[in-house]
Amino acid sequence: MAATQHAHALRNDSQAYLTTALLQLLEKQPLNEIKVTTLVTRAGVSRMAFYRNYQSLEDILKAYFAPQITHLFDLVIAHQSAEVKRQEMQSFFTVFAADLKLATQRNYEYVIRDLFTANMARYYADWPGMPATTRRYWTVFMTNGVYGIWREWLLSGQHESLIAQHQLIKALQEATAAALVQPLPE
Repeated sequence: MAATQHAHALRNDSQAYLTTALLQLLEKQPLNEIKVTTLVTRAGVSRMAFYRNYQSLEDILKAYFAPQITHLFDLVIAHQSAEVKRQEMQSFFTVFAADLKLATQRNYEYVIRDLFTANMARYYADWPGMPATTRRYWTVFMTNGVYGIWREWLLSGQHESLIAQHQLIKALQEATAAALVQPLPE
């Protein structure tokens, strides 16, 4: 049992070292210019430690961002109070604005967008009153729209309030959902 716990601790340490090293390297260069050799040297781990934990550099970023983004969506899906949602979202976006800016500069925004897309699909999975095919396309439409709004807001300095952004997205969501409750013409 102790050997298993030790192996688990080593795996967690390796993952933490690799994540930290990758984030440090991304401060200076784009993701596509970072080599595994450079990463493991900076992290102080072996190539085997990298490949035991990940298949690609993107996997490190997914593991880093997924819990943060999923937590934010969990709050919305669980129908937390408006005040709890607002506080959690404000905290998230305060930190995430810098993360998103770096992701756009260093060519790994697609990792964040993929995680966002997966969570939007989860959010809209059981949307009531809409045929499944319509809901599928509406989810794509809303995902791109909501991501675009958050992206623009975060990268342009968050001049409007979080409440104003939330109200805008809610209005767009409700208006488009209401328009699509009726079956689409063939």
